[in-house]
Amino acid sequence: MIEHARLDTDSRKRVESEARDLIAQIRAAQHKGWVNQFLQEYQLSSSEGLALMTLAEAYLRVPDAATADMLISDKLGEADWRRHSGKSNSKLVNSATWGLTFSRALVGEGETGPLKRLVSRMGEPFVRQGVGAAMRLMGEVFVMGRTIDEAMKRMKKPENKGFTASFDMLGEAARTKKDAEEFFEAYWRAIKAVAREPSANHTISIKLSALHPRYEVSQYDKCVPEMIDLLSQLCSEAASHNIAVTIDAEEADRLDMSLDIIGAVAKRPELRGWDRYGLAVQAYGKRARAVIAWANALDRLMNVRLVKGAYWDTEIKRTQVDGLSNYPVFTRKASTDVCYLACAKDMLSADNIRPAFATHNALTTATILEWARDAHGDDWREFEFQRLHGMGEGLYEKLVREDGYHCRIYAPVGGHRELLAYLVRRLLENGANSSFVHQLADNDLNDSDLLADPVEKVASVGGTRLPEIPLPKDIMKDWRNSSGIDLTDRETLMATAEAVNAVPFTPEGTDSVHADPHHPSGRSMASLDAARTSDDDVHSAITSAQAAYPAWDSRPVEERAAIMERYADLIEENRIELMGLIVKEAFRSIPDALGEIREAADFCRYYAHRARCDMALKELPGPTGEYNAMKLEGRGTWATIAPWNFPLAIFVGQNAAALVTGNTVVAKPAPQTPAIARRVVEIGHQAGIPEDAFKLVIGGADVGAELTGDNRIGGVAFTGSTNTARRIASTLLIDEERPIIPFIAETGGINAMIVDSTALPEQVAADVLTSSFRSAGQRCSALRLLIIQEDVADSMIEMLSGAMDVLSMGDPGDPSTDVGPVIDRDAYDKLMSYRETMRPRWIKTIEPPEEGLFVPPTMIGLDSIDDLTREWFGPLLHVTTWKAGKFKETIEQINAKGFGLTMGLHSRMQRSADVMRHLGRVGNLYVNRSMIGAVVGSQPFGGEGLSGTGPKAGGPHYLARFCAERAVSIDTTSAGGNASLLNLDRG
Repeated sequence: MIEHARLDTDSRKRVESEARDLIAQIRAAQHKGWVNQFLQEYQLSSSEGLALMTLAEAYLRVPDAATADMLISDKLGEADWRRHSGKSNSKLVNSATWGLTFSRALVGEGETGPLKRLVSRMGEPFVRQGVGAAMRLMGEVFVMGRTIDEAMKRMKKPENKGFTASFDMLGEAARTKKDAEEFFEAYWRAIKAVAREPSANHTISIKLSALHPRYEVSQYDKCVPEMIDLLSQLCSEAASHNIAVTIDAEEADRLDMSLDIIGAVAKRPELRGWDRYGLAVQAYGKRARAVIAWANALDRLMNVRLVKGAYWDTEIKRTQVDGLSNYPVFTRKASTDVCYLACAKDMLSADNIRPAFATHNALTTATILEWARDAHGDDWREFEFQRLHGMGEGLYEKLVREDGYHCRIYAPVGGHRELLAYLVRRLLENGANSSFVHQLADNDLNDSDLLADPVEKVASVGGTRLPEIPLPKDIMKDWRNSSGIDLTDRETLMATAEAVNAVPFTPEGTDSVHADPHHPSGRSMASLDAARTSDDDVHSAITSAQAAYPAWDSRPVEERAAIMERYADLIEENRIELMGLIVKEAFRSIPDALGEIREAADFCRYYAHRARCDMALKELPGPTGEYNAMKLEGRGTWATIAPWNFPLAIFVGQNAAALVTGNTVVAKPAPQTPAIARRVVEIGHQAGIPEDAFKLVIGGADVGAELTGDNRIGGVAFTGSTNTARRIASTLLIDEERPIIPFIAETGGINAMIVDSTALPEQVAADVLTSSFRSAGQRCSALRLLIIQEDVADSMIEMLSGAMDVLSMGDPGDPSTDVGPVIDRDAYDKLMSYRETMRPRWIKTIEPPEEGLFVPPTMIGLDSIDDLTREWFGPLLHVTTWKAGKFKETIEQINAKGFGLTMGLHSRMQRSADVMRHLGRVGNLYVNRSMIGAVVGSQPFGGEGLSGTGPKAGGPHYLARFCAERAVSIDTTSAGGNASLLNLDRG
């Protein structure tokens, strides 16, 4: 790739010369336009620029004045606007700065004096109207028009003379069927509108994610045929008017699916004579050149728009979170630039590609011009440049109006509500300190810096990966991040599903007639209790573990830690088998099963790391002649009791913590999931844990009672219900002769999420559905109570209802399943009985499969927070509202329930997050994200109050609870004096 993009010496000189001319034109344009100067003054690298961006992202969707004022205060009140006063060459920018300073005086907490009194008398509506006008003005800068007709009219203005447009209907993605239908209609209307002015040569850009609410690999068999049909309809209409259509690029995990759809439409016989169809290719993607080769190999002419890429930060984070082997995008900006050039050369020499180069980079533009002239002469114009509306002014005006090159403006169309996500994405792209637009505004960089050859940059560093961005396996630094499987790749997903479903498994606790646990007559607690361990087995297991304790505890911590790391390796090596057991015994979906494997491995490696740190001998200060030290050691034999909802991850986590600290363990899994426990104990023994140090007992409540009631147990770790935790706590205290031992309990909670009117509805919908219904709501951290600000409740509930409509219920071994069955008949009966009593309050529910233990995801309306008095452990989401201005009171109402596991907030106000952090009495607070999926070492998990005792699993304080602290103090003075002191002074 590097050599393909390299320029020879003479070409490099010509390119630099032309690029310098282009930079001069850009600088001249920047000094003319107040917008460019405003963006230069308030760059994203400054707190003021960031405040403006976040205000723009949220303000226009806030319907109520109270929240609008709070948002303005939150975003403008902390920044220093005065330091920008009078610095710009633009009077308009300086006026805007004065306005921001003026607003700060009203909303700021520390401002006093005549100005404060003046603006206070004028009132908050004055500032609110001013900010609203400013945000709408930003919308006009970056959006071509609110409607397609308005956008086409604006393209006729003098500043757009010579340019054509590619109109894009604003909106990031469809979340509901209604969203998708509205996007389809918007595209259809745009095609019709453009057709009315054929001489303008405008085109349409289409986002596939806008056409279907489940544009996901897991839904491939359903969504891809539907999307091919929808896109074919739009393309057929465009072809009938000879209008060009380009399919926009999206996230890398959708690339293969996108190509399947684009390729299928390209081959439709009714479109064979239409040569105005194409796609966008993102050069930051490592597969960019392969996509261009794919497009060139289609038996037709394809328009290809080459862009740098719009989701870089998302791609990096997703790859790290999923534990994949490497990134799908380049991490060095220079590598992306080199790939862009290599792709451009490929496109210019391709037989079946009509190129379009979307760039704001003067050096890239000059290089493309050089290559085009080399290949086709000075008069060749069979390609076009493209730029974003609102950015890149000055780069192409001369090329278009004097030199005759083609340039198309990528022109977003939509209302102010649709603007927000788009605006933030564009500002982030062009405000990043690595972007040409940002560097051009950096006074510390001269033209030579801007014209540095990216090919030489990449060649000089000897690699394409930025060292500051570690590989996903290395992001935790002190321990290896668990490895994942790329379930967004269709072939990988299907192969994984096939292997998982092929794992042999015979469920325990079911009779021969109803061996299928999904069936309503399947396993129940009564049948599960039949497969329990006998009383003698519990007693003998404790006896064996006690006998093994001295030898295990005496082994160096390094040995035990190494065994835990080997345990993690073996869990990952056996992950398909273990995933199969989880899917078939615990009814977890394939992604959930993979998550369990990864969490279990993370527990082992993290606790190995912590044991090395925490259990080392620590010398303590003291007087001269005295040695003081402390260390942690094992306590004896622990009883661990794990739940069925995380039958592998929590089971392994509890036992790994106890074992690595030198304790032996008698482990009791939930009676619903014994097979998983048996296999994972076997793997632990294979890793090097002595068999007698890690014992397993199987059974229900009676086995648990005997285990915790034995006076030889030195500690208990439990995850389960609050009522069971209370019973265990009573057992541990009832015998007055029994030693007082540690009890670690993690229980459930009435987990609540508060949503205010600044929240992005699409993000709320995605996170609420994930938090409420993933794993059939059978997670202790799952969302039980959603509290929406009443000003936006109706619209938010409408979107949630629409998103629920496209959930898929079914066999957890099916890759397309979102919601599987609940764990057993007893849970099913309890949930369905309660759900039926709440029927008058149903807001939304979906139809379940005809047979199976499927509790339909249901949204239930409540009059107030106080109406929900207990946790319902399943896919039942309760919804109520709160009034603006009552945020603190709402948090206190949640606290008053006594639970304290998880709490969520969706808001764009940092002060709201700060208030919740201060007032919320919960173990885990999640802001602007889902409430499930805590990561070991990053998000230690555990509650307080009725939700547990702590310490947090996967956190830095967890291991100490499994240990005895032992201190020693030794007098080292000699008889009659202190030799160390006596020999200090020799003068």
